[in-house]
Amino acid sequence: MILFGYGTDTSDAIKKKIRIFAILVVVSFLCLWMRIWYLQILKWQYLTGLSENNRVRMVTLPASRGMIKDRNGETLVSIRPAFNLYLTPEDARNLDSSLDKLAQRISLDREKLKKKISQTKSFKEVLIKGDIPREEVAFVEENNMSLPGIRIRAEPLRNYVFNNLASHTLGYLGEISKARLESRKDPTYRQGDFVGKNGLENIYESLLRGKKGYKEVEVDVSGRELKTLRKLSPESGNNLILTLDVKIQEELEKLMTETAEQNMNGSVVVMKVQTGEIIAITSKPSFDPNKFAAGISSQNWKALVTDEWHPLQNRSIHGQYPPGSTYKIVTALAGLEEGVIKPDTSIFCPGHFKLGRGRYRCWKKSGHGFMNLHDALVQSCDVYFYTIGHRLGIDTIAKYAKRFGLGRSTRLGLSQEKKGLVPTTQWKLLNKKEPWQLGETISASIGQGFNLVTPIQQVILMAAVANGGILLKPYLVKRIEGPEGQIQKEFFPEIVGQIGVDPDHLEQVRKALRDVVNSARGTGKKSRLKNIIVSGKTGTAQVVRMKSNEELEKGEAIPVKYRDHAWFVAFAPYEKPVLAVAIIVEHGGHGGAVAGPIAGKIFKKYFKLYPPPSSAQPL
Repeated sequence: MILFGYGTDTSDAIKKKIRIFAILVVVSFLCLWMRIWYLQILKWQYLTGLSENNRVRMVTLPASRGMIKDRNGETLVSIRPAFNLYLTPEDARNLDSSLDKLAQRISLDREKLKKKISQTKSFKEVLIKGDIPREEVAFVEENNMSLPGIRIRAEPLRNYVFNNLASHTLGYLGEISKARLESRKDPTYRQGDFVGKNGLENIYESLLRGKKGYKEVEVDVSGRELKTLRKLSPESGNNLILTLDVKIQEELEKLMTETAEQNMNGSVVVMKVQTGEIIAITSKPSFDPNKFAAGISSQNWKALVTDEWHPLQNRSIHGQYPPGSTYKIVTALAGLEEGVIKPDTSIFCPGHFKLGRGRYRCWKKSGHGFMNLHDALVQSCDVYFYTIGHRLGIDTIAKYAKRFGLGRSTRLGLSQEKKGLVPTTQWKLLNKKEPWQLGETISASIGQGFNLVTPIQQVILMAAVANGGILLKPYLVKRIEGPEGQIQKEFFPEIVGQIGVDPDHLEQVRKALRDVVNSARGTGKKSRLKNIIVSGKTGTAQVVRMKSNEELEKGEAIPVKYRDHAWFVAFAPYEKPVLAVAIIVEHGGHGGAVAGPIAGKIFKKYFKLYPPPSSAQPL
């Protein structure tokens, strides 16, 4: 009986173990089946893609960006071949080891690189470094087997032929930002793409960039290409033909670089008075856009953005300055048109103008004596224009300033152009919450106070004086051409308005501007030329207010950043005007002494290359 009972218990225990084992087997097979179902049914598309990517990959072929040329066909911006270093994270079996190896010869920003890797898919290439030198190319190729997932590609790189020439106008390239990538409707943009960040490169991005190509390649386990299966070639971008003349542009750059070396920066704009074509335009200090082409280093970027002279600012359209005595052109025409003066109206200048308890000085401490309009413009007598301004009132002066296009964008075609400021009684009430003061009209009548203009506005004003009162839209692009040279679009002169003044009044002002340069007492005589009659107006824009004439006379003792800005606006030849210029030299002092000679050299260079009409006689 005992044996029988023992045998029963043993049999039950074995059966129980068999059941448990059977359950485990069933559960195991069930888990295995569920895993197979998960991989085969739910994840088949993803895993198929991974498998294909281990064997076949789609490689992007960058398009050659369109060229930018000057009006005579001289290439300003082109494409050159460059060696770029890429990493495919999935193929880099030991990323840290590979980066350690690279760091032996190639400088890397590891943190930035790892951040880029974390934000991209494992099979997508990440740019490690662009435009590496041949020595680094040789190092990578020699160590190819020990650097899995890392490869070099020969690709087109943006090349600014003349380095920093017209850099603010041409612009530069930079890697597309995440925010911009997300906001783009064009799905062909990818992380790591370089796009126009400023200037014409940005404005004409869609036309210049071209169309990417693609190729399917078979790769080995380390990601090395074995053979090409299919290929779609890229398409080059369109070319821009500009109104700029590289020879005149180089002259401008040279002249303004000389002033910039003395911490006197600024801008020059040269425009055709009959068409609005911008022949040359520069802003100093400038920068070399080639530093951006392959990706600017953090050190170089920091140096640019922390520079106290702001080299990235385009002073030609972003710089807003008091116009100084160049504004007397507006005040003079307003006075003539409104009948508060006639050309022969005589006003006495004792060296100051009294308004209540206020005394507003003339630049000439001893005064000019009796002045008519012609002499007042030639010698830039402040008191004469204080008197006209007081008689006119600020709103009337503003009316004529706006006729010249001041206080609004010129629509040049570059981004973020400033409008300047033409003050009125209503403007001050709205923006300053204060009523207009009579003394403010006195300052405004000679281009001080709240008045602000940009160099591009000044050249348009001078062109209107030169061409008989026609206000032209300035433009930089003559035409857009396809990769094979076929014309896609052309741009032509555009009239945006007329200043609407009596031609006789305008001629009175023109004659005075001629004598500003060509008479013995003219303030702009340093821009005089032997065989070309130049007409112009000097201006000195205060940066800080002086307390006395004695302090003004000690200008050389004033720190550079507090010195006055020097203006000179001009056109030539007088008889049949061809060219207008506007020059601002920051902290340069007197316009006639510093900016005037620059204008003379520009005209001399231009008319040596392109002689004026034969009817223009020597003075």
